[in-house]
Amino acid sequence: MDLFKVYKLWDIEPVRGLDTTLWDADGVEYTDLYGGHAVISVGHCHPHYVKAVTAQLEKLGFYSNAVQNSLQKELACKLGKASGYDDYSLFLCNSGAEANENAMKLASFQTGRSKVLAFGKAFHGRTSGAVAVTDNPRIQSPFNATDHVKFAPLNDADAVEKELRTGEYAAVIIEGIQGVAGIHEPSDGFLIYLRELCDKTGTVLILDEIQSGYGRTGKFFAHQHSGIRADIVTTAKGMANGFPIGGVLISPAFKAEYGMLGTTFGGNHLACAAAIAVLEIMENEHLVENAARIGEYFRQALCPDGHPIHPIKEYRGRGLMIGLELKDGYEDLRNRLLFEKHFFTGAAGSNVIRLLPSLTISEETASRFVLAMTGLASVH
Repeated sequence: MDLFKVYKLWDIEPVRGLDTTLWDADGVEYTDLYGGHAVISVGHCHPHYVKAVTAQLEKLGFYSNAVQNSLQKELACKLGKASGYDDYSLFLCNSGAEANENAMKLASFQTGRSKVLAFGKAFHGRTSGAVAVTDNPRIQSPFNATDHVKFAPLNDADAVEKELRTGEYAAVIIEGIQGVAGIHEPSDGFLIYLRELCDKTGTVLILDEIQSGYGRTGKFFAHQHSGIRADIVTTAKGMANGFPIGGVLISPAFKAEYGMLGTTFGGNHLACAAAIAVLEIMENEHLVENAARIGEYFRQALCPDGHPIHPIKEYRGRGLMIGLELKDGYEDLRNRLLFEKHFFTGAAGSNVIRLLPSLTISEETASRFVLAMTGLASVH
């Protein structure tokens, strides 16, 4: 049997990691500025994380949600305190897509409505409902087709108002920052208006913070830069530093009923131990603040006084969620960064480099990337 080949793979296999460094089987060293799609939030193999997961595995790795699990309650308490959503409830699942599925289901239960408004270029996952609110026909099969979803342009207040005024929508789902689209932000003013409009129309506001959350932008969740609160917040990627977990933060206005949501693996003992360790590391090492500080360093170094350095056309993002839109002719720069300078980065489309490093990244590591970027550009 072979693998079902749906991924485009680099000819590199990391076999060991430490903080923001990876090594392949030949001992070649790489700097990881992508964290496996923003998953590695506290660095590879952080000692506290390894100790916590190992200790839990030695006691109990798994039991179902048919029994008490005090680790779930500890995680909910720590997450509430860290995020400022301490009066919300937490439902634990396995992934970001699953978190979004459950968020939209809750909104439909709460309102009795079936329609969801999403945004152009959105990405919310690859399960059925999540695909339906993802603006990418390439990943939508005929099975995913639905007339329950409409898309509006991001930051277009008039288009949103036109839809929501009908009173037909259960929810609006929006990313704190659009990641797969190439790092596009909803403006603070747009989020404030969206919050007001959802209140007026009885529509549930879902903030998808799966990639943009967990301290990445210098706030715990990206939407908190605007000062609003969502009815439901979804999270996943950086939540357990590589161990699969997802979470749905749910407003007190929602009342739980037996059986309305469920999961086999969600909130298992190992996942909770990993997620608790992540929050402890984030607090002890002030990683949200570090994300803001190093993010500002990147901005000043790569876009001094608001003018991007060559070959960058536009610098986008907040904190350590960065999109570098390149000028025409530089589509190969990401390849050269990897194979010549040994930096892992992400991409969006053919001309955007995405930087999503661990929140532990140092200024020294950030400066080495800036030097590599400018050096490659100068000889291109």
